[in-house]
Amino acid sequence: MKKILWQHIQDLKKSVPLIHNITNYVVMNNTANALLAAGASPIMSHAQSEIEDMVSICQALVINIGTLDEYWSISMIKAAKKANELGKSWLLDPVGAGATPYRNEIIAELLELKPTIIRANASEIMALAKASNLTTKGVDSTAESTEAIEAAKSLNKEFGAVVCISGETDIIIDGHQIISLKNGDALMAKVTGLGCSASAITAAFAAVIDNKFEATTAAMALMGVCGEIAAKNSAGPGSLQLNLLDKLYNITEEEFLSHLKLSE
Repeated sequence: MKKILWQHIQDLKKSVPLIHNITNYVVMNNTANALLAAGASPIMSHAQSEIEDMVSICQALVINIGTLDEYWSISMIKAAKKANELGKSWLLDPVGAGATPYRNEIIAELLELKPTIIRANASEIMALAKASNLTTKGVDSTAESTEAIEAAKSLNKEFGAVVCISGETDIIIDGHQIISLKNGDALMAKVTGLGCSASAITAAFAAVIDNKFEATTAAMALMGVCGEIAAKNSAGPGSLQLNLLDKLYNITEEEFLSHLKLSE
């Protein structure tokens, strides 16, 4: 599997897919730079008058609800419908799921459009399952990745999406397939938007790799390994942000394979 993931990383850099991001104001710059460093090309656009045309020229779509409002929510739903019509992959990043009834209402609408991939932290995954009225065994209090597994399985079964629970351990679920990745560094939580960057990079992999479970795993493995290496050479969150971009750009096969902690 490790060799396959490395090949997928090379495939992304060769393909340079164009990724359409409807994402939040806070992370637009970080996300665009992360996509460029990993080997993709970003577009940030949410205008309703061009949203369907934009989906048409891109290879995959990211919907990130971080700075949700009434205008953007219409753009998101139009974009997801267009992606489905064209058979293109789209990823849902339900930032802040469970925070407000309005947010849950939009999430429920987006889930009905069956995202290709869902990437979120454990609390968001559990909130997502509740917003969809799914029955899960998950609990809300501690939000460790392992505690969201039942919720993630329910989401996968109900909507068909590959589900990634990100956290200290990243867990990717699709049907009976489960992979755990234990890379990264605690310092990554001090840089805003790295989860959003992980979502965008995951969509980029999904644009060029047919197997969406492997695409999601490759993306999270790349982010985790690069973050871990970058953190070792960083004095704090500021330098980590810069070092992570550099490592996404110049990571070697030896670095990736020797650092990757993957269990199936």
